[in-house]
Amino acid sequence: MKKTSTPNAPAAIGPYSQAIAAGGLLFASGQIPLSPADGSIVGATIEEQAEQACKNVGAILAANGLTFEDVVKTTCFLADMGDFAAFNGVYGQFFTGKPARSCVAVKELPKQVLCEIEVIAELK
Repeated sequence: MKKTSTPNAPAAIGPYSQAIAAGGLLFASGQIPLSPADGSIVGATIEEQAEQACKNVGAILAANGLTFEDVVKTTCFLADMGDFAAFNGVYGQFFTGKPARSCVAVKELPKQVLCEIEVIAELK
C-alpha cells in the first residue's frame, strides 16, 4: 500500500490518510471544503463548498498522476438533500467522465460543512 500526503489538499483531521493506493486502485478519503493552506472552511453556499471539495479531490488525484477521468466511483454526502441540484451543477463540471456514484444526505458532516466527496480511481 502507498499512502498519499500532499500539501495541495487539506491535511487529514483525524487518524487517516488522504488516500491509499492498493490493488490498482486509489481510495481517497472524503474531502470537505477546507483550504489546504490553513484548514479553514471555504465558502458558505453549497456551490462554493462543492467547488472546493472537488478541487481538493483533484489535488489528491494529481498527487497520484491521475485526473478526474480516472475516477470510477464517487460517494457524495450532503447535509441537506435540498442542495442536490446545486451540488450536481458543480459536480458535473469536474466529473465529466460520469463515474458511478452514490449520493446521500447525512445528519451532519465534519465541521458542519455542507458536502463531502470521496472517490475511487483507477491507477495508471
